[in-house]
Amino acid sequence: MEMLLFRVWALLALIPFPGATEEIFEVSVWPDQALVKLGQSLMVNCSTTCPDPGPSGIETFLKKTQVDKGPQWKEFLLEDVTENSVLQCFFSCAGIQKDTSLGITVYQPPEQVILELQPSWVAMGEALTVKCHVPRVVPLENLSLTLLQGNQELHRKNFMSLAMASQRAEVTINVKAQREDDRCNFSCRAELDLSSHGGGLFHSSSAIKVLRIFGFPPPILEMEELYPLAGRDINVTCSGHVLTSPSPTLRLKGAPDAPAPGETAWLLLTTREEDNGRNFSCEASLEVQGQRLIKTTAMQLHVLYKPRLEESDCPGNQTWVKGTEQMLTCIPKGNPTPTLVCTWNGVIFNLDVPQKATQNHTGTYCCTATNQLGSVSKDIAVLVQGLDEGISSTIFIIIIVVLGVGVVTIALYLNYKPCKIERRKLPYRQKEKNNEEESQFAVQRGEKCNAHNC
Repeated sequence: MEMLLFRVWALLALIPFPGATEEIFEVSVWPDQALVKLGQSLMVNCSTTCPDPGPSGIETFLKKTQVDKGPQWKEFLLEDVTENSVLQCFFSCAGIQKDTSLGITVYQPPEQVILELQPSWVAMGEALTVKCHVPRVVPLENLSLTLLQGNQELHRKNFMSLAMASQRAEVTINVKAQREDDRCNFSCRAELDLSSHGGGLFHSSSAIKVLRIFGFPPPILEMEELYPLAGRDINVTCSGHVLTSPSPTLRLKGAPDAPAPGETAWLLLTTREEDNGRNFSCEASLEVQGQRLIKTTAMQLHVLYKPRLEESDCPGNQTWVKGTEQMLTCIPKGNPTPTLVCTWNGVIFNLDVPQKATQNHTGTYCCTATNQLGSVSKDIAVLVQGLDEGISSTIFIIIIVVLGVGVVTIALYLNYKPCKIERRKLPYRQKEKNNEEESQFAVQRGEKCNAHNC
């Protein structure tokens, strides 16, 4: 009996109760990973294990169209997919709804890779910029850019981090141009690895750029002598460096004519004392890719000459005012700079410390300027005047000026006075003339009246 009851229970256990199938149904979506090229379409299939499903469909903000269906599945077309999204696929079974999600990843492979060399012509030893960028590529976090010089990797940049992924798809480095870099090939390789999204590896390379190195060091400025004596003839030349290619145009400051490109500029100079400290410059200009590059070398000429004691800088007669601080004025010229020694009454006079002038300072001072080329001497007569003498001289000058002004004023007054007198007399004379005419008229009238017994 017990065995019979067990068999009945086991049989009943194999018979499904109403609703048991509905409670364990599943919902699935195909594909399980969606990778869509930017702007293209995607076919999505939603299915269920429910034998008799109820309401079903997909939820998405993308444009969708149902293209086919079956008892337990539906198929949709998603068009113009331009951004990442998450799609929900749902089915209901016996009043119970279940759903599953599908992540959609949009990608754009690196179809265009642009490499720039700035500038494409560069002087040896100067910096150039190598820049690579990809106009449209997503997802950026799966991108890597590699700069190559020939087959050698110069720099590699990836955008895996969130901060890097928010940037533009570009990489820039600065390198120093070496002579061996001339005619070297530069390129850029872009790789988009979508293996983590169920896709493959996309890669593309830029066009090759050829770098041109030109040697353009500063020009060479040469003087036959850096320290010539005054009156010496020397040659000054301005030439391009042997590494300069192509040949630059040279210009020597002070030269009468500019040479043809590649030729040396030169100047034959007869040195004068005034040329001491004169600056010469050698300028080289080179036009590359429409741009004019200029480099300059400068040099200063030092002309050697004997000492001179000129009247303008070392007056032979000097006047001091008694009781004031005074110094002997005497500045020598010469190259090398001369030393100056002045003696007074056989004693060396201190030229650096001001002296309080007294009558004892009156006299003749002998000053001698000396350098490696020779020496020159000059006598300086110093006259010390008292303060009252200076005031008297000033008063005398003022009196002379005042007298001069007075004489000029009187002369102007005398020249101006007759004109005023003449102007004042004219009305008076006219009045007298009028009175005389009136008297004559009255006499004539009286005579006529007597004749006619008026």
